Amino acid sequence: MKAPIALMTALVAIVFLALWEILPPVFGIPQYIIPTASLCLEEMFRMLRLDNLVGHSLSTFWMTLVGFSIGSAMGAAIGYLLGLSEFWERVLSPYILALQIAPKVAFAPLFIMWFGFTFWPKLLVTILIVFFPILVNVLQAMKTVDRDIINLARAYNLTRMQIFWKIEFPSTLPALMAGLRIGSTLAVIGVTVGELVGGNTGLGFLISYGEGQANAAMVFNAILLLTLIGILLYSVVTYVEAKLLHYIPKAEH
Repeated sequence: MKAPIALMTALVAIVFLALWEILPPVFGIPQYIIPTASLCLEEMFRMLRLDNLVGHSLSTFWMTLVGFSIGSAMGAAIGYLLGLSEFWERVLSPYILALQIAPKVAFAPLFIMWFGFTFWPKLLVTILIVFFPILVNVLQAMKTVDRDIINLARAYNLTRMQIFWKIEFPSTLPALMAGLRIGSTLAVIGVTVGELVGGNTGLGFLISYGEGQANAAMVFNAILLLTLIGILLYSVVTYVEAKLLHYIPKAEH
């Protein structure tokens, strides 16, 4: 079953690349609007030689990884803490909702005013974007834990922390992993926004620079590499999820 799927996936990619190479010239689309696949490949090699593409890619990758890690840890920790205390969850919910509704990308110029053109603005935007989906997922999962099982554990004199580690945490682990999958894709967006608004390194900076130079091939290549970083991070999270949640049966299709 896996072989036909892989073959069809490769075939779709080949067809897409062929159409990308053929259609723009056929329709007379200028290369500064939609460059062909071969032109993007040529530009990729030029960027490797002259534009420090490896350095910019590594800068974006590490910032994505750090922002994702910190945002995930904070979101999960606060989600669990609020899930353990109904009082504080009710007190802080309006503020959490307000921050969740506020557009995170709008904070980027503010962070630049505070911290200048450093790594802090893009890191903080990434943390903010990753933080809320994980917090919401964990908090909602804590509310849905079977209360009968918790009451049974209390009847056996389990402490509050024992109930958390033996019942609540395992029960909410699927929701946490789902939040991490969402956060892994959003982290790339956060870093890109920070680099676009005020960065001097990274793939987002190359997108901004390529736009200023009317170099669409550079922009296409930077977008492609950003996508690959997101896919890599998502794949790692999915792999960890499969290892941690191996006991959950998969749906048959």
